[in-house]
Amino acid sequence: MACSLIRTLDQDEDDPNRARVPGRILTTLPKAKELRPFVEKLVTLAKKGRAIEMEADELAPAGRARRVVTKLKNKGAADSFEINAEWKQFKESDGYAEWHAKNAPATACRRRAFSILRDKDAVEILFEELADRFMDRDGGYTRIVKLATTRLGDAGRQALIEFVGENDEKSASSSSREASLPVEDDESVDEPLAEGEDTDDETVAESDGDAVADDAVDADAEGESEEAADSEAEATDDGGESDAANDAEPEEEGDGDAEGQTDEA
Repeated sequence: MACSLIRTLDQDEDDPNRARVPGRILTTLPKAKELRPFVEKLVTLAKKGRAIEMEADELAPAGRARRVVTKLKNKGAADSFEINAEWKQFKESDGYAEWHAKNAPATACRRRAFSILRDKDAVEILFEELADRFMDRDGGYTRIVKLATTRLGDAGRQALIEFVGENDEKSASSSSREASLPVEDDESVDEPLAEGEDTDDETVAESDGDAVADDAVDADAEGESEEAADSEAEATDDGGESDAANDAEPEEEGDGDAEGQTDEA
C-alpha cells in the first residue's frame, strides 16, 4: 500500500487506472492509520539520504550523473550511454574514492528503503521527489481525511490518505481574504497627537455632549413641574367637592327642622 501511495506521484496520463489526485489513495480508516507512520518514517529516511547525496555531489558532479544513468536505463532511454561513458571516466579518476566514502551512507539509506518497499520506482520517487519536497519540514508529511460514506459490502469506514504540500497552497490562496481597500491620494492620514492635545472634532463632540446633557436636565425639570401642577389641581378639585358636600348637609338639617315645626302646629 505504501508503494501504491508513492507511485501515484509518477503516473502515466494514458493509464486508465491512474489516481484522480496524485499523492492520494482511498482506503479504510484502520489501514490509513497504520500506513501513516510507516510512510512518514520512509520519508524521514529519504531526507537523511538525500542530504548526504547533495553534499557528495558538490565533491563530484559525476555522481549525480550516475543516478541519472540508472533512471534512464530503467526507462529505456537511448542517450544513457553517453552519460555512462562520463561515469566510467570519473570512476577511474582520483576523486572517486573520496566521493564513494562520502556517498556510502546515502547508498545504505536507499538499500534500506528498498528492503522495505521492494520497488525500485517507489524508492526513486521517494528519494528524488518526496525528499526534496519535505526537506524543510520537520514532520507531518501525510494527512488522513475521514469520509462519511462507508464501503459497500462490509460497511467499513473509509478515509483518504495523501501527502501534504501542493494542494494546501491552492486551498490557502483560494480561501485568502481580499486585501483592504487602497487609500486614495486625496485622503490624508492624521498623525497621532501627543498626550494632552485635543483636536477640533473632540472639542465639538464635548460641546455637543454638554448641550445634550443640559437639554436632558431641562426636560426632567419640566416633567417634574408638570407632575406637581397636576397633583395640585387634583387636590383642589377634591377640596371643592368636600366643601360643597359640607354646605349641603346643613341645608338638609334645616329642612328637617321646618318639617318638624309644621307637624307640631
